[in-house]
Amino acid sequence: MAQPGLAACLEAVLGSRANANREEEEEEKVLGALRACGRLFGALLERGELFVGRLPAEEAALAGGGSAEEKYKVWMRHRYNDCVGWLAELMGHGSFHVKELSLCTLMKFVELEAEYPLVKVEWKGSFTFPRELLKVVVDGLIPLNEDASLLISRFQEYMEYDDIRYFVMKAVTESIGQVMQKTKERPLPFYQQNIFSLISPINMPNKERDLVKFMVKQDNREEWKVSKLQAHKQAFERMWLSFLKHKLPTGLYKKVLVILHDSILPYMNEPTLMIDFLTVAYGIGGAISLLALNGLFILIHQHNLEYPDFYKKLYSLLDPSIYHVKYRALTTLLYTHLPAYLVAAFIKRLSRLALTAPPEALLMVIPFICNLFRRHPACKVLVHRPNGPADLSEDPYIMEQEEPSESRALESSLWELQALQNHYYPDVAQAAAILNQSLSEIEDDISGLLELSASELFDKEVKKSAAIVPLEFEQVRGLFGKKNDIFAEHFSLD
Repeated sequence: MAQPGLAACLEAVLGSRANANREEEEEEKVLGALRACGRLFGALLERGELFVGRLPAEEAALAGGGSAEEKYKVWMRHRYNDCVGWLAELMGHGSFHVKELSLCTLMKFVELEAEYPLVKVEWKGSFTFPRELLKVVVDGLIPLNEDASLLISRFQEYMEYDDIRYFVMKAVTESIGQVMQKTKERPLPFYQQNIFSLISPINMPNKERDLVKFMVKQDNREEWKVSKLQAHKQAFERMWLSFLKHKLPTGLYKKVLVILHDSILPYMNEPTLMIDFLTVAYGIGGAISLLALNGLFILIHQHNLEYPDFYKKLYSLLDPSIYHVKYRALTTLLYTHLPAYLVAAFIKRLSRLALTAPPEALLMVIPFICNLFRRHPACKVLVHRPNGPADLSEDPYIMEQEEPSESRALESSLWELQALQNHYYPDVAQAAAILNQSLSEIEDDISGLLELSASELFDKEVKKSAAIVPLEFEQVRGLFGKKNDIFAEHFSLD
C-alpha cells in the first residue's frame, strides 16, 4: 500500500499539470509518485487490463451500455494516457533526477507496449511498435529553450537497440519538419544543439548481419522493414538532410563538418546530396569554409562529384586562422596527381603564414611541408636554390595573388623555414632544421599532431627535469660588481 502522502502526491500529479513541477523539498514525493506510476501501469500493461484498440471518448464510453470490465479498461487507458502526458512534462522538470526517472519510466512503457500492444493487430504476424509513445520521448529530449545534453547522454544506452535507433531517426525527422516550419526557418540554438547531441553519436551498422539487437522481439524478424540495412540508411540520410537543410548556429556548422567524413557520409545512400549544405557552409568563411572544402574533397575523390576550382578556393582560404582549426582538409594536398606550381604555391603560403603561427601549429605544419616535398620532388627546388631570395624584400612570391599559377612560387625559396630554425621554442627550431639535410623517403606521421594544443606543450615543458650544471663565479662585490669599484666604498648590497 502506498503511504497517504505518496498517494496524495500521485493523485495531484495525475490530476493537474500545475502540480507537475514541485519545489525541491517535494522532489522525493514526486520521485515516489513516478515510481508508483511506473509500477501501476507497468502491471496493468502486462495483465492486459488497458483498453486495446481505438480509444473512445471517456464520458461517452462510461455512459454507454458496455460491460463494467470494458468501462474499467477504457477508464484506466485514459489514466494511462494522462500519466504519459505528465511524464513527458516532467522531462522538463528542474531536477535531473526527476527528468531521468521520467525518461526511464517512459522507455519502460515503450518496451511493454511493444510486447503488449495497445493497438489491434490487423492480421497474424503483422509487426507493431509504439512509435507515438517513442515520439513523446524524443520530443522531451529536444526542447526548444533549454540544453538537454545531460538527459540525452542518459538516453544513449537505448540507442544501442536497432529498432529504437531506427524509430528515433524517423521521429527526429518528423520533429524537425514540424518545428522549423513554425519558426519560419530562423535558427533555434537550443533545439538544434539538442538534436545534434542526440543524433551525432549514432553508430550505424556496416552490414545487415550487424542488425541483431532489438528491444521488440518479433517473429519472422527477417521480414520486418526495421531489420533491413537499406531502411536504416534511408532513415539516417533523411534525418541528416532534414537537419542540415535549415540554417544552423555558426558553432554547429563547425561541429557537423568535423564529424562529416567519418560519421555521416559513409552511411548515406547518396552522399552527393550533401553538396547544398557544404556549399552554404563554404560561403560562411574562415575556418568553417576550410572544413567545408574537406567534405567537398571527399565527394570529389570518392563519389565523382565535379566541383570546379577546388584547389583555387582552398588556396584562397589559407590565412592565419588555419593554424587554429582542424588541419584535416590540408592533407588533401598529399595526392600526387597535382601540378608542381600548385603544390609550390601552397608550400610558400603555408611557410609565410608559419612566421606568425603558434608553436603547436608549427610542429604540425613543418613535417607536413616535408611530406609534400616527398610526394612532389619537383618542388624541392624551393629548398635547393643557392642564390634564391634571402628575405621578404627579395622574394618574388606574390602572397596577395589569389590565383596559385600566377603567384610565382616556383621562383622563390623557403627562407621562412630558414628563419624558423632560430625559433624561440627549441622543438620548432629542431623541426625546421631537418630541411638542411636530405629528406628520407618515409613520410612523417602527423596524425598525432593534428590536435596538439598549447596547454599540452606547456605541460610537457613543465614536467621536464632541468639538468644541474656546475658553475664557477666570482661573488659580486659592490654596486656594479667590480673589484676596484669606487662605489663599493660608499654603497653596500646588504
